[in-house]
Amino acid sequence: MKDKPVFNEAALIDQKADELVALLQKGSVDAKQAKAIQQKINNAIDEASLPKTIEAFKELDTDRDRVDLLNDLEMLLSQHQLDTDVSKKYLTHERVKKFVIIIIGIVMITLGMAMIIMPAPPYFEMFTVFYFNDNDGVTLMDLIALLIVFTGVYLFLSALLKKRTA
Repeated sequence: MKDKPVFNEAALIDQKADELVALLQKGSVDAKQAKAIQQKINNAIDEASLPKTIEAFKELDTDRDRVDLLNDLEMLLSQHQLDTDVSKKYLTHERVKKFVIIIIGIVMITLGMAMIIMPAPPYFEMFTVFYFNDNDGVTLMDLIALLIVFTGVYLFLSALLKKRTA
């Protein structure tokens, strides 16, 4: 690299970029180091190009049209590489959450049905809400069991029918 006197910042940045490209072309940098360098450069560019105040950001946002916003989105996607490991981890986490909610819903439905079908102790069935005859009716335990069943059905269906964002 020839050391030339540099008179402005743009020329200095251009010279340093050329030096970096030459060093990278020598092949002494592995993939992890190259990604780290790329991330440092992207962060520096982001910090340099961000508006300093909220008012400046509002002015930028109101004066832009959709094409400029799409160009900015394209630039952001090219600067920030999406890592497949992170996305796989996120999708696995979401599937596990959905599976756990489905299991909880099935357990609640089963528990509620068992509470309705199985006989309860007499001290718990002393609160009868509606009598069918003198010996039988809808008790407070039956209503609680129905609430448990409906909650289980809600959890089960909300986990299965959850809208996908993508």
